[in-house]
Amino acid sequence: MKVAAIQMVSGTDVQANLRAAGQALAQAAQDGAELAVLPEYFCLLGQSEHDKLALAESPGAGPLQDFVAEQASRLGLWIAAGTLPLKSAEPQRVLNTTLVFDPRGAQVARYDKIHLFRYAQGGESYDETRTIAAGSQPAAFELVSRDGWPWRIGLSVCYDLRFPELYRQLQAHLLLVPSAFTYSTGQAHWEVLLRARAIENLAFVAAAAQGGAHDNGRRTWGHSMLVNPWGQVLAVQPEGAAVVMAELNAQDLQSRRGQLPALDHRVLG
Repeated sequence: MKVAAIQMVSGTDVQANLRAAGQALAQAAQDGAELAVLPEYFCLLGQSEHDKLALAESPGAGPLQDFVAEQASRLGLWIAAGTLPLKSAEPQRVLNTTLVFDPRGAQVARYDKIHLFRYAQGGESYDETRTIAAGSQPAAFELVSRDGWPWRIGLSVCYDLRFPELYRQLQAHLLLVPSAFTYSTGQAHWEVLLRARAIENLAFVAAAAQGGAHDNGRRTWGHSMLVNPWGQVLAVQPEGAAVVMAELNAQDLQSRRGQLPALDHRVLG
């Protein structure tokens, strides 16, 4: 199955971001992808953390959700829509949500980001709890690829990457990690964490990231990549908008799990 991790440098103009996403999705479909993954905040990286509140949609209704559904059905593509803001029970906070659409444009999975990022170093400071309400439930979905293989695909977002217990619960063949990693934390930890999650779960990883200098002055690490169950990087894009693709081979996954049945050797949960 060909999978595309779409790297973007989203800005403060929602329509420009959607146009860029649409062009990348069309390229992914043209190049033979069955599944495309958009990055976290693909629709907006605003001047303020609060800008996303104005875009918040009710589940199942809204122009952002309509955009992704239409792209999926028009292109005949599975799309994991990075993250977009959904309304929460708290007016001043949104859910940072990944929605998955099948090639008919139907929503088949939803994941609300569980772990909320907080980080401070020098003049750099982030606290997602100010504007985001945490989710509570892991989520996965099944995708039967064109060759008939039933892929179990687990969902996660950015900061979740630091919490391996989430990925253990997902028990997936492929782990998706749409992200907007900061430049400093990404430089230090991004690749090693992605490869670790692949190795310890004997699973493929598709990480679609924001990557570059944004309108709001923020710089993200990028390095969107696809990793195989042995921890080998199959494809990577350091910075800039790109469609990063690789062929994920289910037989390779089965072979690795047969050679090293570590998942069957687990003792502590």
